[in-house]
Amino acid sequence: MELKEREVLLEVKNLKVEFGENKKKRFTAVNDVSFKIYKGETFGLVGESGSGKTTIGRAIIRINPTTGGEIYFKGQKINGKISKELDREVTKKIQMIFQDPMASLNERAKVDYIVSEGLYNIKNYKDEKERKSIVEKALLDVGLLPEFSSRFPHEFSGGQRQRIGTARVRAQVLNLLSDLQKEKGLTYLFVAHDLAVVRFITERLAVIHKGKIVELAETEKLFANPLHPYTRALLSAIPLPDPRAARKKKLEIYDPSCHDYENNPPTWVEVEPEHFVLGNEKELEDYRKRLGL
Repeated sequence: MELKEREVLLEVKNLKVEFGENKKKRFTAVNDVSFKIYKGETFGLVGESGSGKTTIGRAIIRINPTTGGEIYFKGQKINGKISKELDREVTKKIQMIFQDPMASLNERAKVDYIVSEGLYNIKNYKDEKERKSIVEKALLDVGLLPEFSSRFPHEFSGGQRQRIGTARVRAQVLNLLSDLQKEKGLTYLFVAHDLAVVRFITERLAVIHKGKIVELAETEKLFANPLHPYTRALLSAIPLPDPRAARKKKLEIYDPSCHDYENNPPTWVEVEPEHFVLGNEKELEDYRKRLGL
């Protein structure tokens, strides 16, 4: 099925997120970001620490308020002021798996309660028997025995803690994420800085730098033909397992001063089907030449 024919589950349009009470000293973390996530896909968002990728995720689940733009889930606007019913729907249907398994687990709570937190919040079970059954199934889905539910987080290894955190939404990293996506019809926004992992798990990939998306394409297309100099710099930094190949590899350094945007500002353009890049007229001409267009 063509990408444009697929159902759009989530759409971010011209999103802007700022922090700070003083208007003159407000920090813009996300600036004019737009992308769509299709139902059933894994969409990747990559960039260095502080690039704004986590802020976007937190804005989608309504933790961070938005300054401008819109976020749509199944065609309904979910940022800003919304009804209590829609807020409950967002809480139920969109959830975040945190990166640090130890920091995101309550050390005073047993695994049974930790995995059940989402169920308790939205009362999504008939009785205690059904709740325990859901917890057992979630633990089994991520490779943990149901009897682990009576233990505390400190009794587990780091990897097991991550599985506990993941069990909250019945998913697990990498292979397990993929398996459960097919089985349960899940859709993922995968936020990371590890491009090797992102290449393995995502179908489409957006690259963000200082609050702005600079390139977006199907993952393999992006790896085969990176256009924006920041994207090329990120890809050049991926470690290679072969020492000989690693020695021959040329590391590219991104220098923002390479752009002449003062008199010729950049625009967000689809340079080839489903391949978008941020650039001014001269840069876009060069990018098209790189693609043989």
